[in-house]
Amino acid sequence: MRGPIAPPQVPLAASRAETFADLVQDSVERLERRWPQLADIDFLVLDVPRTADAGTDAWSDEAVPLGGTVTARDGRPARVVVYRRPVEIRTKGRDERAALVHEVVVEQVADLLGLTPETVDPRYGED
Repeated sequence: MRGPIAPPQVPLAASRAETFADLVQDSVERLERRWPQLADIDFLVLDVPRTADAGTDAWSDEAVPLGGTVTARDGRPARVVVYRRPVEIRTKGRDERAALVHEVVVEQVADLLGLTPETVDPRYGED
């Protein structure tokens, strides 16, 4: 018998990329309750950072970014980017991944808004 193991609407059928994007969206929704202006920011997931994103020619293992920001300009909204593969590599399970995704989102939002991560989310660093 050939075909999908589960129907598309069942979480089992979600790809790793879709599951990761859901973690980012959950984190954003959690922060939007406190910061409604986040609705004006685009949140993106990219698999890996490009070398040009970091402004350097190469990274060491410790310096690969987990996320980044792009300020608003020329009528384009500000962006927060979370890099999926570097986050996945640093986590073992879904709960650990969700905590790290939220930490990255909080840090990038704080950077964009010019605030400390603790101001953006008072529970930052407690996970």
